[in-house]
Amino acid sequence: MKKAVTTKKNSATKTDGASPSKMIDGRIKELGDWRGEMLGRIRSLIKDADPDVVEEWKWRGVPVWEHDGIICTGETYKAVVKMTFARGAALEDPAGLFNASLDGNVRRAIDIREGEEINEKALKALIRAAVELNGLKKKPTKRSA
Repeated sequence: MKKAVTTKKNSATKTDGASPSKMIDGRIKELGDWRGEMLGRIRSLIKDADPDVVEEWKWRGVPVWEHDGIICTGETYKAVVKMTFARGAALEDPAGLFNASLDGNVRRAIDIREGEEINEKALKALIRAAVELNGLKKKPTKRSA
């Protein structure tokens, strides 16, 4: 007979009815290192660039920022904080911020390592461009009867 094994779940992966913003707060606090600080900084830059951004918590614990669709996600790994732009391949990146997921047809990502500086002006411009691109999506038209 197999014995049931229980594992301690990451506190930020269970929602327990908390708002997505509270879940992101929890992730930042839970990390407790440079990754948490960087995720918090990225979050602040996103909110500065788009005050109407909506925070979500998806896929078992990934912070997501949306405005007329997904702008980007904020994933944390051992060596990087990754910002994945849902439609990044369609965005101009004159500052060359995208440095990961460059081969795909849709997404692009920015991997930020410990100690790296963020070009805040360029990142905010990229976020605003992503919001603008999302706003250009064709809206369904109502058909008359």
